[in-house]
Amino acid sequence: MEMRNLEDIGTHVDALAPAAIALGDAVWDTPELCYEERRSCELHTAMLHEQGFTVTPHVAGIPTAVMGESGTAGPVIAFLGEYDALPGLAAQAGICRPVTTSANGHGCGHNLLGAASLLAAAAVARWLRTSGMPGRVRYYGCPAEEGGAGKGFMVRAGAFKDVDAAISWHPTAFCGVLPPSSLANMRMDFTFSGRSAHAAASPHLGRSALDAVELMNVGVNYLREHMLPTSRIHYAYVDAGGSAPNVVQSRAVVRYSVRTEALADLSPLTERVKQVAEGAALMTGTTVTSHVTAGVANLLPCPPLEKILHESFMEIGPPRFSEADNVFAREIQATLSSDEIDAAFRQIGRRRRDIALTDFILPSDGIFSLGSTDVGDVSWTVPTVQALGATCAIGTPLHSWQMTAQGKSSIAHTGMIHVARAMALTATQLFLSPELLAQAREDHAARLAEQPYTCPIPPDTHPPVQAGLQD
Repeated sequence: MEMRNLEDIGTHVDALAPAAIALGDAVWDTPELCYEERRSCELHTAMLHEQGFTVTPHVAGIPTAVMGESGTAGPVIAFLGEYDALPGLAAQAGICRPVTTSANGHGCGHNLLGAASLLAAAAVARWLRTSGMPGRVRYYGCPAEEGGAGKGFMVRAGAFKDVDAAISWHPTAFCGVLPPSSLANMRMDFTFSGRSAHAAASPHLGRSALDAVELMNVGVNYLREHMLPTSRIHYAYVDAGGSAPNVVQSRAVVRYSVRTEALADLSPLTERVKQVAEGAALMTGTTVTSHVTAGVANLLPCPPLEKILHESFMEIGPPRFSEADNVFAREIQATLSSDEIDAAFRQIGRRRRDIALTDFILPSDGIFSLGSTDVGDVSWTVPTVQALGATCAIGTPLHSWQMTAQGKSSIAHTGMIHVARAMALTATQLFLSPELLAQAREDHAARLAEQPYTCPIPPDTHPPVQAGLQD
């Protein structure tokens, strides 16, 4: 890797960093849930216009999805960004204590995720212009990663069909290549319908939908013994039928999340969960309907891209945090349990060290896992690679108020600029070396020949925004 190229792209990243930091902070200030990220999308769209991108709004018919493109001819390298928040994870920036509110918060760092991806895209766009290299760079602002499968709907609509490679990242406590080890995931609601009755005077006339849900949960518990050990099934009550115990509940809704290591295993396991639901309905004299709300594929590896990204990280070295950053990180760690900090090191296969912020690059064969992500569907469509960016104290759980509290800190800003530089450098290598991009495409094609992609989202499931496009 040429040092001159590293210096050139680094100069562009540094020049654009203040605007990206302001963008990430502004999104943090307006935390919006999945498919509601209107202000966040507007902020990203504004920066795309400012950086000279040609902007396409309402990608895949989703009001909060946007795409910007810069450059001419040549291959298309895409950067994927996100900006959705989570409910109940509000926190005060820079304050190490929880708040007594159920407000939204960026407890997964997506305010940083979109900002750093757009920073990398804008830096590469400038590099293409100044170097005279042919090629196009795109930024996709993707909504609803948190349970909404936004990218899955975008894939199904063909939004990435002409992309040659995609690059993304995720905030965490460490930096390096994110191993492609996520789980395919199907989310579905089961609605049981029965018959209400007076629970004391005429219980024999009632048919309890709540009984059906409870029997379904018991049945699924028995199913867990007879599925692959890497699979997961979770559930939550959406509607327990009311709060009156003297009324036989005539309606109840339970939401299930079914996860499997391989996309091919997702549908069979989901069908078994459906059969358990039908059995519960039969036992209680109720009826049941099921509706898939979202589905995502597991991540498909792309070793050629992962190698280039790892080399980019090694060329740059670990992020350089200040002493003040370390002091704040220690304060955050004081709010965590020892088990949480131990778990962070185990997740990367290392012994615990007495450090609050990372000072190394993860090895290329790490064991990190982030559960499920809709980036998986993109990875089955085009060669895709993901980075990890060090934006928080070691041990910080994702989906926590501690993550939100660090979202506007110097730690977060340093980490997002660092990972943006690694992603941008990776993209420049792909533009400079067409043979590397060809290797990635060949590897991707071989994997699809062995196991073709099937979209886990049924054709009759749509984003919960289609009816409101005129708004």
